[in-house]
Amino acid sequence: MKLLKLLVVCAGLVASTQAHAAEKMTVLLDWFVNPDHAPLVTALSKGFFEAEGLEVELIEPADPAMPPKLLAAGQGDIAVSYQQTLNAQVEEGLPVVRIGTLVATPLNSLIVLKDGPIKTLEDLKGKKIGFSVSGFEDAMLGQMLKSVGLTFDDVEMLNVNFALSPALLSGQVDAVIGGYRNFELTQLGLEGHEGTAFYPEEHGVPVYDELIYLAHKDKLDDPRLVKFLAAIEAATIYLTNHPEDAWQAFLEVYPNLDDALNKQAWVDTLPRFAKRPAALDEGRYERFAQFLLDAELIKEMVPVSTYATTLR
Repeated sequence: MKLLKLLVVCAGLVASTQAHAAEKMTVLLDWFVNPDHAPLVTALSKGFFEAEGLEVELIEPADPAMPPKLLAAGQGDIAVSYQQTLNAQVEEGLPVVRIGTLVATPLNSLIVLKDGPIKTLEDLKGKKIGFSVSGFEDAMLGQMLKSVGLTFDDVEMLNVNFALSPALLSGQVDAVIGGYRNFELTQLGLEGHEGTAFYPEEHGVPVYDELIYLAHKDKLDDPRLVKFLAAIEAATIYLTNHPEDAWQAFLEVYPNLDDALNKQAWVDTLPRFAKRPAALDEGRYERFAQFLLDAELIKEMVPVSTYATTLR
């Protein structure tokens, strides 16, 4: 009896030690949770973070522009952000560094209605294009137009205030720039209107990572970061091998996302997740920085090592 009590006490001490050993981390998301965040939610729901001794909290932003700034202020351990804005943020003085990749291909696109007047990019001449955010989207569209001999003088730009699909469906515009190929296209289809996407990387825009992980540049020696990326890699491989099981686990955490749009987005986004999230392609980052410089979105080229790294 004494031996049994001793074993129970020891087991309790071990469990308590393990629970206490879990290191807390805060991840600031770029947007409300959606299938773009599948590796993060899979790592959470299937125990990959726990296996690395991490207790991770995912935080949705009140303002999508704030996560990198909050990270810089020490109010989070990791932020999900965009390669498109990283160079400008660093140039502005934000002490942030890319440590990993979440979505390794562009998602952004120019979208038109399949039964509408736009069949090729050349057909945009004299047409109205809706947008939500100026800056990178301007540069992206400018290059796409340039690839077919057009300029902004050949089109009319309208700010539709994030109502991309409604503006297209209502006929307010003939095309929209900034729609995600894994969401807006499906949304149009569910509303009975098939869409067509033109991809920037097929019209002169350098390939870039749509979503990346940022950390504070003064905290790159934090051992939790390596553990985090290890858990993300394991989760990404798992959801690649077991997409339906991972989807069901995703819904257990976020049951409000159980609808046709998110289910199709899950399928469409799976091939785009970085299978080696910690790996860094410096050439890709250099080419994209040159594109930003040529578009006058940044003032100078700096070494990739100043804003992107591979943790060891």
